[in-house]
Amino acid sequence: MPEPTKENEAPAPAPAPPPEEPNKETEAGNAPPKDEEEGSPAIALPPGLGSRALERKDSEWSLGESPATEDQVKQNTNSELSTLFVEKPQTGTVKVGANITFIAKVKAEDLLRKPTVKWFKGKWMDLASKAGKHLQLKETFERQSRIYTFEMQIIKAKENYAGNYRCEVTYKDKFDSCSFDLEVHESTGTTPNIDIRSAFKRSGEGQEDAGELDFSGLLKRREVKQQEEEPEIDVWELLKNANPNEYEKIAFQYGITDLRGMLKRLKRMRRVEKKSAAFAKILDPAYQIDKGGRVRFVVELADPKLEVKWYKNGQEIRPSTKYIFEHKGCERIMFINNCQLTDDSEYYVTAGDEKCSTELFVREPPIMVTKQLEDTTAYCGERVELECEVSEDDANVKWFKNGEEIIPGPKSRYKVKVEGKKHILIIEGATKADSAEYSVMTTGGQSSAKLSVDLKPLKILTPLTDLTVKLGKEICLKCEISENVTGKWTKNGLPVQEGDRLKVVHKGRIHKLVIDSALIEDEGDYVFTPDAYSVTLPAKVHVIDPPKINLDGLDADNTVTVIAGNKLRLEIPISGEPPPKVIWSRADKAITEGSGRIRAESYPDSSSLIIDVAEREDSGVYNINLKNEAGEAHASIKVKVVDIPDPPVAPNVTDVGDDWCIMNWEPPVYDGGSPILGYFIERKKKQSSRWMRLNFELCKETTFEPKKMIEGVAYEVRIFAVNAIGISKPSMPSKPFVPLAVTSPPTLLAVDSVTDTTVTMKWRPPDQIGAAGLDGYVLEYCFEGSLKSTSAKQSDENGEAAYDLSAEEWIVANTDLIDKTKFTITGLPTDAKIFVRVKAVNAAGASEPKYYSQPILVKEIIEPPKIRIPRHLKQTYIRRVGEAVNLVIPFQGKPRPELTWKKDGEEIDKNQINIRNSETDTIIFIRKAERSHSGKYDLQVKVEKFVESASIDIQIVDRPGPPQLVKIEDVWGENVALSWTPPKDDGNAAITGYTIQKADKKSMEWFTVIEHYHRTNATITELVIGNEYYFRVFAENMCGLSENATMTKESAVIAKDGKVYKNPVYEDFDFTEAPMYTQPLVNTYAIAGYNATLNCSVRGNPKPKITWMKNKVAIVDDPRYRMFSNQGVCTLEIRKPSPYDGGTYCCKAVNDLGTAEVECKLEVKVIYQGVITPGQPLFLAGQQQVLKIHIPLDISTFCSIPLT
Repeated sequence: MPEPTKENEAPAPAPAPPPEEPNKETEAGNAPPKDEEEGSPAIALPPGLGSRALERKDSEWSLGESPATEDQVKQNTNSELSTLFVEKPQTGTVKVGANITFIAKVKAEDLLRKPTVKWFKGKWMDLASKAGKHLQLKETFERQSRIYTFEMQIIKAKENYAGNYRCEVTYKDKFDSCSFDLEVHESTGTTPNIDIRSAFKRSGEGQEDAGELDFSGLLKRREVKQQEEEPEIDVWELLKNANPNEYEKIAFQYGITDLRGMLKRLKRMRRVEKKSAAFAKILDPAYQIDKGGRVRFVVELADPKLEVKWYKNGQEIRPSTKYIFEHKGCERIMFINNCQLTDDSEYYVTAGDEKCSTELFVREPPIMVTKQLEDTTAYCGERVELECEVSEDDANVKWFKNGEEIIPGPKSRYKVKVEGKKHILIIEGATKADSAEYSVMTTGGQSSAKLSVDLKPLKILTPLTDLTVKLGKEICLKCEISENVTGKWTKNGLPVQEGDRLKVVHKGRIHKLVIDSALIEDEGDYVFTPDAYSVTLPAKVHVIDPPKINLDGLDADNTVTVIAGNKLRLEIPISGEPPPKVIWSRADKAITEGSGRIRAESYPDSSSLIIDVAEREDSGVYNINLKNEAGEAHASIKVKVVDIPDPPVAPNVTDVGDDWCIMNWEPPVYDGGSPILGYFIERKKKQSSRWMRLNFELCKETTFEPKKMIEGVAYEVRIFAVNAIGISKPSMPSKPFVPLAVTSPPTLLAVDSVTDTTVTMKWRPPDQIGAAGLDGYVLEYCFEGSLKSTSAKQSDENGEAAYDLSAEEWIVANTDLIDKTKFTITGLPTDAKIFVRVKAVNAAGASEPKYYSQPILVKEIIEPPKIRIPRHLKQTYIRRVGEAVNLVIPFQGKPRPELTWKKDGEEIDKNQINIRNSETDTIIFIRKAERSHSGKYDLQVKVEKFVESASIDIQIVDRPGPPQLVKIEDVWGENVALSWTPPKDDGNAAITGYTIQKADKKSMEWFTVIEHYHRTNATITELVIGNEYYFRVFAENMCGLSENATMTKESAVIAKDGKVYKNPVYEDFDFTEAPMYTQPLVNTYAIAGYNATLNCSVRGNPKPKITWMKNKVAIVDDPRYRMFSNQGVCTLEIRKPSPYDGGTYCCKAVNDLGTAEVECKLEVKVIYQGVITPGQPLFLAGQQQVLKIHIPLDISTFCSIPLT
C-alpha cells in the first residue's frame, strides 16, 4: 500500500489519458492492454505515493543506491550463475503456531568485508524492518571455514505468512539471489485468517502484538462515500480510467495487496514490445484472477520445434498438480490451479534465446459487513461501544467520524477491539464533542450510525456558605454536586486565577477553593459554576483584622530625634479592618486634631504627630492608642530635640617642626544633646584673614598635626566641633607660631683616601635643607677604644651605624664651618682606628650626624695595578701619515703607580711622542703621525712590587710607491701582453691592486684600461690597428693609488699586416686510468613484486668491462635481470623480486690496468595490511587474505630505499 501523505505536500499531477483497450479474454478475466506507442506518458500517482510508488517491489535497496535497472532485473533472474551462496534457503512447510528457520550461507574467502544480505517477502516487502515478536534475523561467522551464516526464523507462524520469499546477497559488483516458498497448513484448531494487507507495518512497542505487521497506519484519511452493490468489475479497467487520486481507494475496495507492483506493471505494460522471431504470439502483459481460481497462460511459437521453459520469479516451473502444461500445435499452454496470494508474481517463458513475460495478480474476495452499526445515546463520562460484524475473522476495517478516519493509538481516546468477526469502537469518558455520525468501512461494504451524548441532571448536595475570616487565616470554600464535572470559580464576576496562595481543588463531586493567609483584597463575592450547567453556587467572604501599629521605621527604643527649630511630622503606619480610631496623648493630656503647634492627623492607613518649630522643651514621651471591633493597640514614642554643640576653647600648639606642628584642645562644654562626632581644623597666616580647612574627614581625637606649612611664616589655628546636627561656631585662634627646622643629615659619607697620617672624607649635601638654608659642615672623629664606643654601637632611623658617645669624646676636625663636601683630617697617628661623622649646620642648629659605617685604619692601602685597555686598541691601531694619534689608557693602583712606556723594546723619544700621566690614566699623543711611529708600544704600571703590562700595536700607513719595472712581453693582433714587478715601498700596507692605463703615442693622453687588478701581468685587448701605444701601471693599497706610475720604456706597435701566430707545442697527456668507483653501491631493500634497481658509477680508460654477480656467482643470461651502462653509470634492474632474490650483489669492473669491485646487500620485504615485513606474508586465522599496496608514481624511487 502507498505511504500516507503529508498535509503540506503538493497536489497530485493530472491523470494520464487512458490507453486504447484491445479485447482479450482469458479464463481468469480481461487482461490489461498495452500501449500502441512506445513513448506513452507514465501513470500519475495519487497523493502520498511519492516517487517510491513506481519502484519495483523486488528492487535491491541500500543507502544511497537507486532502484534496480533492467540489467539488474536480468541479473536477478540469472542469479544461479553467481557463486556467492554456498547454501541456499530451501522451500519449507510449517503448521500454524509452529516455528521454522531458513538458512543461507556465503563463503567469505574472496571477500574483504562482510556481504550485505536482505530478506524479502513477495517481490518488495523488506523484512529487516519487520523483525520483532514473530520474525527474527540472525547472522554468524565461522573463522576456520570463513563462512557467513544468515538465518531467518519465523515464530508462531500464521496462515497469512505463506507465500514466496527471496534472499539477496550483494558484495560490491557481485550479486546472488534465491527464491523459496513457505507453506502454512492449518492445525487442528481454527486460526483466524489475517489479511496480508494488515502486515505492512509494525504495531506499537510493548503491546501484545508487537512485531506483527499492520497496514492500518498507512491508510489515508478520506471521506466515506456510500457505495452500492456493483457487478464484477475488472480492476485493470478501473485503474486505467480512474483519477490517480482514487488509486488507493480502489486498491482498498477491491482487495489489491500489491498496488505498487500493479502500478509498476501497468506502466511497463504500456511499452511497445519488439517483434519476436521465436514467438508468433506472446503472453499478455498481465492477468488477473480471484483467489482460488484457475488461470491459463498461452504463447504461440513461430517454430514448434523450439523448447519452451516456464519461470516464476526466476525459478523454473516443473509440472505438478498445480502447474499443468499442454501443447497444441504451435501453442504452448500453462494452467495454474487454485491460485493463492503466493502466486501473485512475475512469470516468463523462454524459447531459444528469447523470452516473454507477464504479471499475474491474485485478488482476494471482498469483506462484507454482516451486522450493521446501531444508533446509540449516552451520557457524558460514560463508556460508549459501537459494534459491528464482518464476513471474515480479523479483517481490515476502518472507522470514521463525520467522514474523518479514526486512527486509534496509545494517546488516542478511541480504541478498537477485534474479537474474530466482531469489531468494536470504544470511547472512554464520552463528552458532548463525541456526538457525531460514526461509520465503518470494509473492502466490500460499509455501515454508519449516530451517537448522541447528553448531560445528566445536576443536584446540589452541599452549597457554599458565607465566611468571616481573620487576616492571615485560611479561606476554604467547599461545595458538593451530584455529578463529577469540572467548573469555574469567579470573584466579583471575574475568573479566579490559581497561584502559589490560591488553589482550586476538584476531587470527584467535591469542589474547593482554598486561599492561604487571607488578605484584605480576598474579601468579595465568590461564585462556583459547573461546566455545561446553568446552575451557580454563591458565597460571601468577609476579612477582619485587629488594629496594629507599625513602628519598624523607628529606633530600637522608639526614639525620634528632631533638630531644634525644625518641623517634626511623625507618620506612624497603622492597620486594622475595619479602620480603627486613633488617640494621641502626652503626660495624660490628649493631643487633638486642629491647628495648634502640636497636633495630630489621622488617615485610613496611618496617623501623624506634627510639631511646628520644635523646641528643647518639646522633648518627652508621646502615646498612641488604636481601637476597633476586633481589638485595641497602643505604643509609646520618645521625641528628642537636639541642637549644634558649643564652640571649643582655643587650641594649644605644643611642638613645632620645619613644616608641621602639634596642637591639642579640650572638648566643648555642651554637645547640643548629641554626641560629638569629631572636629574640623583650620589655619591661616597671621597677616592674612583667609582660613584654610586642614581636614575633610572628621578628626576623632583632640590632637592634630598640621603639615605642609612654610618655614619662617607665622600661623594661627582654630577648631570646629561637629555632632549629628551640624558644625559649631569656631573656637578662638591659637597663639601665633613660626615653623623652623634643621636640615636633614648629610648623605653618602665615604673615605676618599688614606695615608699614614691623614684621612680624607667626602660626602654629599643633605636631601632636605629647609628655609633656614645651609651654613656649613662640621666633621668630627674619635679613636677606637674610647669609653663606651664599642659596646654602644646601634642603628639610627635609616638603619645605619651610630655610636652613643658623649660630646667630649668627639673631636672636631675643622675649627670653622666648611662649605665644601670634602675635608682631610691631619695629624693622625699611624695604625690608629678612628670613627668619623659629619653634621650640617644652619640657623636652626646642627642636623643629625651622618656616621661612617665602620672604623677607619690610618694606614695607606696598596691596590695592585690593573690596566684597562679600550676595546678598539686590542687590535692594530691604524692611522694615515699626517693624522693625529691620541690614545687614553685607564689604569688602577694605589699608591700612585709608576708608569713606563717603550716602543719596540726601546725608550720613547719624548720629542716626537708626548706622554701625559695622571692618577687614573695615561695618554700617548702624536700630533702628526709618520711611518716611523709604527711599532709595538709597551706600557708597564708598577705599584711597589706589583707590576702590570700591556701592549698596543700602532700602524701608520701611506700610499705605496710605483711598480719597479713594466715591460711589454708580447704583441699580437690587437692584443698586448704586459708584466711588472711589485713596488719596493708598499706604504706599510698590503698592496690591494693595480691600475693600468694606455696612451697613444700621437696624443699621449692616458686612459684607464683596468682598475683594481690583482695580478702582476695582464693582456690589453681591443687596441686600434696601426697605432702605437705606451702603458703605465699604478700600485694601490688601503690609502689609495701611488703618486707616480711606472711607464713602459718601449712602445707597442699594432701592425696592420697579420702576424703569424706560432702554436705552442704541447706534449700529449696520458689519459689511461685503472677502474675506480666514484659512487659505490648502497645497501637497499625492495618491495616484493615491484621492480628494484641497483646503481653505481665507475671510471677508467680504456673503458672497463662490467660484470654483475649475486652471492659471488656471475649473472649471465637471466631474464629476471637487466643490465645497463651509460656514461659510466651502471644499473642492475631486478624484475618483480621475491624474498629469494635477497642477498649480496657485486659489480666488478676490469680493464688492462686493473680491477675494481663494489658490493651491497639487497633485502626484499613483503607488505601485509599496510606494514612492511621481511619474507613471506603471515596471515592470521580469520583474516581475509587480501593485500593492498599503495605504490607512488615513481615506483623505482619507492622500491630502492637505502637500509639504515
